[in-house]
Amino acid sequence: MPLRATLALPALALALAAAAPPPGGTLADVDPFIGTGGQGHTFPGAVVPFGMVQLSPDTDTACVIRACYDHAAGYRHDDPTIQGFSHTHFSGAGHSDLGDILVMPVSGEAVLLEPGDAARPGSGYRSRFSHDEETASPGYYAVTLADARVRAEMTAGTRIGVHRYRFRPSDAAHLVLDLRSSLYDYPGKILWSSLRLHPDGTITGMRETRGWAPARKLFFAMRFSAPLTGHAFVSTEEDVPYKGFQGPGRGSDAVAERAGRALVARLDFGRLDRPLEVRVAISSVDAAGALANLAAEPGDFDAVRARAQEAWSRELGRIEIDAPTPMRRMLATALYHSLIAPSIAGDSDGRFRGPDDQVHQADGFTFRSTFSLWDTFRAEHPLLTLIQPERVNSDIVRSLVASQEASPHSILPVWQFQGRETWTMIGYHAVPVIADAYLKGIRGFDAAAALDAMVKSARYAPYGGLGDYMARGYVAIDREPEAASKTVEYAYDDWTIARMARALSRGDLAAEFDKRAGYWRNTFDTRTGFVRARKADGTFRAPFDPTAINYGSDYTEGNAWQYSWFVPHDQAGLFRLMGGDRAVIARLDRMFEFDTSKLDYSHAEDIAGLIGQYIHGNEPSHHVAYLYNYAGAPWRTQERLRQIVESQYKPTPDGLSGNDDLGQMSAWLLFTGLGFYPVAPGSLEYVIGRPFVHRAALTLPNGKRFTIVADGLDDSRPYVGAVTLNGRPLARSFLRHKEIMAGGELRFRMQAAPNRRWATGPSARPYSASSPPR
Repeated sequence: MPLRATLALPALALALAAAAPPPGGTLADVDPFIGTGGQGHTFPGAVVPFGMVQLSPDTDTACVIRACYDHAAGYRHDDPTIQGFSHTHFSGAGHSDLGDILVMPVSGEAVLLEPGDAARPGSGYRSRFSHDEETASPGYYAVTLADARVRAEMTAGTRIGVHRYRFRPSDAAHLVLDLRSSLYDYPGKILWSSLRLHPDGTITGMRETRGWAPARKLFFAMRFSAPLTGHAFVSTEEDVPYKGFQGPGRGSDAVAERAGRALVARLDFGRLDRPLEVRVAISSVDAAGALANLAAEPGDFDAVRARAQEAWSRELGRIEIDAPTPMRRMLATALYHSLIAPSIAGDSDGRFRGPDDQVHQADGFTFRSTFSLWDTFRAEHPLLTLIQPERVNSDIVRSLVASQEASPHSILPVWQFQGRETWTMIGYHAVPVIADAYLKGIRGFDAAAALDAMVKSARYAPYGGLGDYMARGYVAIDREPEAASKTVEYAYDDWTIARMARALSRGDLAAEFDKRAGYWRNTFDTRTGFVRARKADGTFRAPFDPTAINYGSDYTEGNAWQYSWFVPHDQAGLFRLMGGDRAVIARLDRMFEFDTSKLDYSHAEDIAGLIGQYIHGNEPSHHVAYLYNYAGAPWRTQERLRQIVESQYKPTPDGLSGNDDLGQMSAWLLFTGLGFYPVAPGSLEYVIGRPFVHRAALTLPNGKRFTIVADGLDDSRPYVGAVTLNGRPLARSFLRHKEIMAGGELRFRMQAAPNRRWATGPSARPYSASSPPR
């Protein structure tokens, strides 16, 4: 149990009252603590929609065995102490990094410069806290630090974070500024750092780290509402000359400065009769950029917090939700988590640091990064095409193309943050993001340049076995790991290239990539009925166990059960190879009902949320429940969706069964709650499931509204009896994108028993590439 602090602070009641979330609307339903426990890997701190700064508490940064994974977002709800507040965090990632520029308030005369041991109070600057004195809402976080005797509040702007600390008037006030602290904090990560105190009391600095992304540079500027009464810049290891990037030379205006690999600062403010506010801006370009970013967002804590709340009210207000309270909270929070990334990574003057480690100038758009594309191409980005298309066209697509143009390998981002490529996961899934946006009519970017970037990525032979894939029609497992997964994912990406090429009248490219889109067939073993890895000599690798999950094996974070369904662009073609509708329905049922009691997946930390061999905590399964529709059994999809939602989501800190993965888990729930899901981005269709809301309304960017109504929905009536679109019966199990964008009403009549006649015929089923045109 967390420590229940009994500390009473002056003005604490006032602070708690100010922290209360605003009444009414989607904003008030958001609970940033959902996903901060279990393996959700979300953070509770302050951020604005797509903001560069994510100012949040870090409960631990130690990297011991699984601790890096468990603390990927810096904060775990079951930890009893807070180490400090840092300015950059991933929302739900399956890997650790960031945690930049950690600040911690300290009271009293003695200031310890090490965080100390969480099990030994007083051994360092970390502090115990209680969830009873902790609160969070969009754009705001507050907590009482018991050992520090401080009430801490956080808010954020686009490129700034603002702290407010209420010290006891009788206590000397200090801050510890620790440049050594970092998530995924293994020895040697900090390559270099520097601190500089300017005559006006401003502190600037930088650090270069090697972590998940190599040679990542981050600069910052920090100002205070009270003057410094003293300071110390300390290096806690012997300074070692560094021949790499060191930032600008000594400035003539520097009151003090220090450089090294292990810097920590003590900042003294004496006894204060009012709260101390700390304004911090960051930049990946230079210190001048951080100073300019700080100046671009003026105002005190309350002004910045008001702007943050206004921004969240506007963006969250694009979807109105009427549902039972637990579902409303989960869906509102899912929408909130879906709007955190891709994060802004460019400065207020348009400069940004690209994957070539050079500074570039964005022309007419804001550079964005934090692209977890293997996860987010599935539902997160399709969601943004509905509710954030202005950001998709002006920023996201242009940022992807700008990154490709600056890439030393001429390839689109794979898993990128702050402009730096990690090469994590597989596929070239920026491709479907771009194609889906263009095919949905989103413009504002150079489509020809975007298609060129897509093609260059798909033809880059050194990447992930693409040379073999282009030459053989599959990735060879004895030449490249995870070959089965790569083959089917490349084939889907290629299909989206063909779709966009055809839309741009590039028949030559369309023919090339249509052929490649069929390469998934080269991995399907008709004898076993599974997608399998093949060797360079054409044989399937043996021995074969469809339940085996091992990193670097035939599959990526999954096994044959999950990956044998990954043909989102041609499920009908896959189903024919599997033996037709009845065989497919039986196989899907077997997947969900598989007895896994004798299987041990504890070695695979990303495998979570099992329902048989369906693994909701990992993305390859996310479309599978909707596949019954393609086999003419939509009522089975409705049953499985209820099973998934009820077992995998809760309005609690452990309410996500797996990593939120930069919004993908949340976007899945949001789409599913509305009653439809984008199984194949690029098809311009959404597969109808069943709603989990009484009513929802989307305010579309064209000014129209699309409303979903579920008549009679309750626990006793989980099945769709009938569907109407704008008052007319809808006898198919899919919805077209243009039908949503036209506005109107999608109405479900819910009932207790399944309707086994609705949307069962071949013409009523969703798109498949090999099905007859309709």
